[in-house]
Amino acid sequence: MLDPSSSEEESDGIVEEESKEAMAPQAGSRISPSRTSESSGGLAPSSSRSSARPTSPSPSAVSEEKEDLEKLHREEEERKKKLQLYVFVMRCIAYPFNAKQPTDMARRQQKISKQQLQQTKDRFQAFLNGETQIVADEAFINAVQSYSEVFLKSDRVAKMVQSGGFSANDFREVFKRHIEKRVRSLPEIDGLSKETVLSSWMAKFDTIYRGDEDPRKAQQRMTASAASELILSKDQLYEMFQNILGIKKFEHQLLYQACQLDNLDEQAAQIRRELDGRLQMADQIARGGKFPKFVSKEMEAMYIEELKSSVNQLMANLESMPVSKGGEFKLQKLKRGHNTSIIDMGQEDENTLSKSDVVLSFTLEVVIMEVVGLKSLAPNRIVYCTMEVEGGEKLQTDQAEASKPTWGTQGDFTTTHPLPAVKVKLFTESTGVLALEDKELGRVVLHPTPNSPKQSELHKMTVTKACPDQDLKIKLAIRMDKPQNMKHCGYLWAFGKNVWKRWKKRFFVLVQVSQYTFAMCSYREKKSEPQELLQLDGYTVDYSDPQPGLDGGRAFFNAVKEGDTVIFASDDEQDRILWVQAMYRATGQSHKPVPPTQVQKLNSKGGASAQMDAPISQFSGLKDADRAQKHGMDEFISANPCSYDHASLFEMLQRLTLDHRLNDTFCCLGWFSPGQVFVLDEYCARNGVRGCHRHLCYLRDLLERAENGAIIDPTLLHYSFAFCASHVHGNREGSSYWGPLGYEAPVSPQSSQSPDPQAAAKRAYIFKLRQRKKSFQSEKRPDGLSTVKVDEKERFEDIKEKLRVILENHIVNFRYFFPFGRPEGALKATLSLLERVLMKDIVTPVPPEEVKGVIRKNLEQAAQLNYQRIKDYAKIEVEKGQKDQKDPENVGRLVTPAKKLEETIRLAELVIEVLQQNQEHHAEAFAWWTDLMVEHAENFLALYAIDMDAALEIQSPESWDSFPLFQLLNDFLRTDYYLCNGKFHKHLQDLYAPLVVRYVDLMESSIAQSIHKGFERESWEPVKSLTSNLPNVNLPNVNLQIPKVPNLPVPVAGLSVNLPQMPSFSTPSWMAAIYDSDNGSGTSEDLFWKLDALQTFIRDLHWPEEEFAKHLENRIKLMSSNMIENCVKRTRMAFESKLTKSSKSTDFRISPSLCTMFNVMVDAKDQSAKLCAMEMGQEKQFHSQIDELIEESVKDMIQLLVAKFVAILEGVLAKISRYDEGTLFSSFLSFTVKAASKYVDVPKPGMDVADGYVTFMRHSQDMLREKVNEEVYIERLFDQWYTATMNLLGTWLTERMDQQLHVYQLKILIRITKKKYRDFRLQGVLDSTLNSKMYETVRNRLTVEEATASVREGGMQGISMKDSDEEDEED
Repeated sequence: MLDPSSSEEESDGIVEEESKEAMAPQAGSRISPSRTSESSGGLAPSSSRSSARPTSPSPSAVSEEKEDLEKLHREEEERKKKLQLYVFVMRCIAYPFNAKQPTDMARRQQKISKQQLQQTKDRFQAFLNGETQIVADEAFINAVQSYSEVFLKSDRVAKMVQSGGFSANDFREVFKRHIEKRVRSLPEIDGLSKETVLSSWMAKFDTIYRGDEDPRKAQQRMTASAASELILSKDQLYEMFQNILGIKKFEHQLLYQACQLDNLDEQAAQIRRELDGRLQMADQIARGGKFPKFVSKEMEAMYIEELKSSVNQLMANLESMPVSKGGEFKLQKLKRGHNTSIIDMGQEDENTLSKSDVVLSFTLEVVIMEVVGLKSLAPNRIVYCTMEVEGGEKLQTDQAEASKPTWGTQGDFTTTHPLPAVKVKLFTESTGVLALEDKELGRVVLHPTPNSPKQSELHKMTVTKACPDQDLKIKLAIRMDKPQNMKHCGYLWAFGKNVWKRWKKRFFVLVQVSQYTFAMCSYREKKSEPQELLQLDGYTVDYSDPQPGLDGGRAFFNAVKEGDTVIFASDDEQDRILWVQAMYRATGQSHKPVPPTQVQKLNSKGGASAQMDAPISQFSGLKDADRAQKHGMDEFISANPCSYDHASLFEMLQRLTLDHRLNDTFCCLGWFSPGQVFVLDEYCARNGVRGCHRHLCYLRDLLERAENGAIIDPTLLHYSFAFCASHVHGNREGSSYWGPLGYEAPVSPQSSQSPDPQAAAKRAYIFKLRQRKKSFQSEKRPDGLSTVKVDEKERFEDIKEKLRVILENHIVNFRYFFPFGRPEGALKATLSLLERVLMKDIVTPVPPEEVKGVIRKNLEQAAQLNYQRIKDYAKIEVEKGQKDQKDPENVGRLVTPAKKLEETIRLAELVIEVLQQNQEHHAEAFAWWTDLMVEHAENFLALYAIDMDAALEIQSPESWDSFPLFQLLNDFLRTDYYLCNGKFHKHLQDLYAPLVVRYVDLMESSIAQSIHKGFERESWEPVKSLTSNLPNVNLPNVNLQIPKVPNLPVPVAGLSVNLPQMPSFSTPSWMAAIYDSDNGSGTSEDLFWKLDALQTFIRDLHWPEEEFAKHLENRIKLMSSNMIENCVKRTRMAFESKLTKSSKSTDFRISPSLCTMFNVMVDAKDQSAKLCAMEMGQEKQFHSQIDELIEESVKDMIQLLVAKFVAILEGVLAKISRYDEGTLFSSFLSFTVKAASKYVDVPKPGMDVADGYVTFMRHSQDMLREKVNEEVYIERLFDQWYTATMNLLGTWLTERMDQQLHVYQLKILIRITKKKYRDFRLQGVLDSTLNSKMYETVRNRLTVEEATASVREGGMQGISMKDSDEEDEED
């Protein structure tokens, strides 16, 4: 291979001129190109000039015409270049001997197009709209909804799809990763594992994604695409590169036929000619000293060695190939003399070919059809034939009658004789009794060759004496197959100096022993080894004129080698052309023999001499060559590959192939398909394209596509970059010193001991060469080359810098180049490649701090970019909202503080979403630089803090609407291990701590004033009775609809502060309590609701700083304790006041307000346990103190109420005291009643009093039982009530121990006592309390009095103490 910097004008001047003339366009009269350099990839442009002058007087028209001509010229040159390139590619595909299609490459998935993305969106939206038959639960629907909103509708996904970087598998993996967290967070279900749920969800996803498409068709399409990705046939490869290079079908057909791509022998010969040409080119460079520029002058010597070593390697690869693909015969492999390395000088013994090395094996098919002329035998006589090949087994046909001697029997034979003798005999069965053998009638002996006719022919048989039929003929066919290693055979006249020293006709066979070893062998009949042979290495075959003095042969040609000439002659011109063609392929010569008839035609047309290295078509295919020449293709076919700059040609080929690959249906990310890799590998190896040049061009093309928006796999960039870095820097082991021969090597000890100075010098030179080679090889360059060109190093440095810039840009835009972590592992590979790019050479690692510094700088830029993007996105949402609002006055309200705060909260949601996505999809890639990702997040939040501070500054001091912003941010930050109590988090706390303190202060004042004002206006009506009439009745200071902290009702400390309602951010725990304990007063319920709402608000803040959070909690608990204490005291005072103002007679009724006060105490006790209790031991005193106060207050209230009940009973007893024995009033009342009872029905005195008291007692019991919510208080009250009143009755009776009770007194007391006992027992008073000593005393006294009174006049009239435990019949 020639480097672009090398010159070829002197060595290939003639070839260049011929090429220029041959490649002149047919429309040359329209094109007048200027002379160009050789930068067109080895294609020499036409240099013809146009003599006509443009007639247009307008300079602009002249300029436009010139531009058009130049454009036409460029297009024509480009077309020619692609055609020539396609010829080289076709040859690589037709006969590859260096590369094969890889089968271990990762299979690429089909890419998602814009239409498919939209179709996918529609399918998922249809599912969400319920338009599909897919059954799904709410959790799955929510997951799909989130996937659709976050992923499918993302602009980053749309951009990635436009770049061709997303496949269907990526969509599926993103959804799988999206639902894993959701499924893991679901509660466990017995009998249903989460893996089963995941599998079910993924199956539903596949169903939604597939839509109505038949899954079998999709599977077939995927199978077909996978097959095309894995392996391609030759025809598919031809078609692919036709599309890549823009070659038309008819042009391919012309080139295919003219290049004889289906002739493997011709292709192998073409390769041999190319390799010999490359060796000659290397020699020319060495002789001319026109080397490329290397980084060191000493590499020039190694460059020639590399060129020859690469050719030798190709020769070895070619030699290892079978002679003909698909053949079963294996050739003996021989080494060519010049295949050995230049290092092994002194061992130049040429390997000669012996007769035993030439082995041929032939297959013969002998088919006996019939015998003609058999007349002497009776018609019913049996005849048959035998066949044999000399030295082989004998075969026999079936038996036939003499009247119809036909068989059609085939016999198969194998032989090693190029001129075998085939004997066929005709027999008839002997009729004699004593005959031992059948009778032979005739025979024929044939000597077939592979060139013999294959069809059946009649052959005259040699008859025996016993056969009277002299004109006996047999019809048979002999097919002798040509072995794969026999390239041609036939009879020739030959004469040579060392072999065939007599001019005579012999049977010759051209044998291919190996890919590089051919022999011309002459054979005799029945011999398997050649009689004489000529090894064709180094010979040149050509047509020659008849030689005088040699009789025999008409068409002459010769094989010439330095010091030797062999003359051949054939009997006709056609046979000579075929022989010259076969020997031309075998010798590998650069000179192309041209038949004299074609030379005469070319000379008569004034054409140039025939081109070198052009393949000769078979005689039957000369028409194809003529067709190719007619269409202008001959110049591309006959071009010498060694005269082209394959580096630039390959650059074009690889660039066009990459464009084709990126535009196909696969999500390749820059990776070539296996078929493309195979062709490119074969082209590089066959045409000597340096590996570093290949990967440098590949890197440049990939980086250009990446700059234009294509998605390129960084792993692919890493491979090519590592290859180039290893080539440019090498991996030197130990220290070395440059000397005149490359690396200095120690002198061999044997060199000083040699007695022959010349031999010692020669050995020392060889030793140094070997040491130099060993030193260069120790650098471990990936392509095996030890030389580095200056342009390779310069290009590598340029690409390295360009790659660094692109990688840093990708890291800056990591959210947009790798959205949702796709392509998988790409970001991690980008970081790894950046670290590799920052290395100074291949072995010295870059300091970690340097890598860290670069990534830190990139992430700082990424923070600014990401924040600006989401800020612009939020602005777009605002503008969209403005368009949706039809009121033109909305524009003025968009800049209000409330609107600004709303936008800031929306921006906070986007900020949190970005940070969560970074953590979910990109944190793994930055696993080695976690601290940098934390810094990135802090920088990102710091940018947001600027806008947040600006929005909060314009908020009114009396506004508390910004607290949702704090909770939104704090709830995210406090759960993040790295961001919790970070810079932004602390800034957020510092910003909101004064607001929280001020808010609590104002709320404390507000609640205190609410208690004061509320209790002053308190009606003590239960809330239940109020709310039953809602919405007609307004509940003061209570908001039952929205869980919000209430407003300040009055100015505080002289400040007019409008405290807006503060929402609670979680489901309020007090909501149920409002409706359960609904018998409290409006003021108390308002108080407890406010305290609970305030504590819920503080609790939902989740203040991260422990000390301040503890301070807030202590303050709220203390405030709650004080407020509840005040409430309890005010309630107790109101209770006492209410009782004092109430009646003391039996007309007294327990009002709902008194029960409400009891319920306030109950609620206070319940709320104090929640609002005042602290987990810390010291603060529990808040709860214990308020509990004691409540207990004391309830105790006082019970005592007051019991005292009221006792006073009422005292009033009743005072009324009946008038009937005490011995008093004037008692006697008067008794007389009056007796006198009146004679005339009218006088009611029983005292029963009204008893009934009134019983009614009062029952009403009080029922009211207390119904309205008071605390059972313990009721039981305590009833116990004390019963005990106190019973004690009162006992005391009253004790005072009248010496007096007999009036009958009416007795009746009233018996009725009161019995009803009291029964009712209190029904109310649940314990028997121990009911049957107290005082009750027994009262009961016994009343029983005795009853017994005394029953004997008096009138008796007790049915009132008795008996059966006091039973129900009275009358109520």
